[in-house]
Amino acid sequence: MQASRLLGERFSMSLKEKVAVVTGSSRGIGRAIAESLAKTGCKVVVTGTKGAGETASEIESNGGTVLNLSVDVRSPESIDQMMKSIHDQFGQLDILVSNAGVTKDGLLMRMKEEDWDCVLETNLKGAFYCCKAACRPLMKSPAGRIILISSVIGLKGNPGQVNYAASKAGLIGLTKTLAKELGSRKVTVNAIAPGFIETDMTKGLTEKMIDDVLSDIPLSRLGQGSDIAAAVEFLASEEAGYITGHVLNVDGGLAM
Repeated sequence: MQASRLLGERFSMSLKEKVAVVTGSSRGIGRAIAESLAKTGCKVVVTGTKGAGETASEIESNGGTVLNLSVDVRSPESIDQMMKSIHDQFGQLDILVSNAGVTKDGLLMRMKEEDWDCVLETNLKGAFYCCKAACRPLMKSPAGRIILISSVIGLKGNPGQVNYAASKAGLIGLTKTLAKELGSRKVTVNAIAPGFIETDMTKGLTEKMIDDVLSDIPLSRLGQGSDIAAAVEFLASEEAGYITGHVLNVDGGLAM
């Protein structure tokens, strides 16, 4: 416990006064990441298609610095406006956490083309827009960080989620290529592949579905948003400065 606390303090010291943007931070994993980074002393930009008001209020109530923006990651114009707002407010960007995502599940033979397009445009193309817009300010940072939130589904697939799996697998390819492109500018690029995390998306699962999932997880529990947030803190910190192009599974052993 003491070692964990001291390590957390080290992360906090290296992240203090950094500026981080977390897309899709109105709820679930994104909200957990944003609130966790704020506690380290990061100035956090929270986003959602309608803003992330509750997340921003929670950060402010705990004494954090936050900028709440309404952003549609499918729109390059919206992303460019986000970057302008960040520059006007803080004058810098150090960390991009690309988390915004949606699901529209269904078997391939019955999947509508618009459901495929919606998921790929949000989860993958949205990350492309964010990374492209963030490259220049991150290269000006002494320790720029890009962290893409992929999924265990992108590694092992899942029936009924062909669009989601393809989008999350695409993020892994994006991660590894960007790591090679930006490494010479001291920007690290990594991905996190969460397993089954307790969020609004998993609340609709039946008890049997949960039991089936747990039977495949060596740690025998669903993950929490805090599990993903802790991994983001590490990858964003100075202590992870020699890690790039890596996919960190935070899944209780599910993808082994």
